[in-house]
Amino acid sequence: MWFVSRKGPSGFSASSTAEEVTQGINGTGLTAIVTGASSGIGTETARVLALRGVHVVMAVRNVATGREVQEAIIKENPTAKVDTMELDLSSMASVRNFASNFKSSGLPLNILVNNAGVMASPFLLSKDKIELQFATNHVGHFLLTNLLLETLKKTAKNSEREGRIVNVSSRRHQFSYREGIRFDKINDQSGYNGLSAYGQSKLANILHASELARQLKEEGVKITANSLHPGAIPTNLFRYHNLINGFLGVLGKHVMKNVQQGAATTCYVALHQQINGISGQYFADSNIAKANSQANDSELAKRLWDFTQKLVSSGLQTP
Repeated sequence: MWFVSRKGPSGFSASSTAEEVTQGINGTGLTAIVTGASSGIGTETARVLALRGVHVVMAVRNVATGREVQEAIIKENPTAKVDTMELDLSSMASVRNFASNFKSSGLPLNILVNNAGVMASPFLLSKDKIELQFATNHVGHFLLTNLLLETLKKTAKNSEREGRIVNVSSRRHQFSYREGIRFDKINDQSGYNGLSAYGQSKLANILHASELARQLKEEGVKITANSLHPGAIPTNLFRYHNLINGFLGVLGKHVMKNVQQGAATTCYVALHQQINGISGQYFADSNIAKANSQANDSELAKRLWDFTQKLVSSGLQTP
């Protein structure tokens, strides 16, 4: 179905691939971190950014798998600059350790792609006793971004090139719990719904990017923060749902994007010159799109920021 997609104002569509939306772009001299780069659209994002000359640091939970992907990228493109570092976003200690190790490396940081995620899992708690999807998809990325923000600012100033923060969200943000973010019920197992919890975490990704964009603009920093929907893609995000996995195996390739198309919007927002100066926006199919009303609620974004800041700063557990 994707071959009949219409092009948007950017000149790209749902059928555009990551290579197509970055064609002709020279990313030499840029350094990017891509979380969850050992599979799916994370791998394709890392591959294409490296293809365009970007030095890519793959932040992955499974280092062995990450190194296999790294080797495959370099085998295909011998000039690629790719590193692998361990990061478990469900653990604040791991996030802090990753950030410390990255800063110790002395590498600059131009692009941060918050891509990793878990989808529709049964009710589980993270190592910090926070509902797993909210912890992994939002809290971990929030903390990672905060810890690397000064490095991003320093790089933007020294290089005189715009820094970019890219949050991979989902159209599922429209199907969060009724209240959007269940601040008082994050760990409420009795009212837990796997898909709603996923929607909540993806809504949080958009709100995080929006509030961060507001703060960066107020500060006058040359860094943008945007969020995006990659499209429906048959990846291992569906591993908790055998029925969905079965459906994808039979019909997925006919009704969903492939990985090359799925990584397109991420690579577009991370690298394309059309995005220069654009911040606080939500993208889909490599074009600015419309998120729902909750995602555009600035007060909700501020409340989420304060709530998450308390979680990561004090180590307090949620109710």
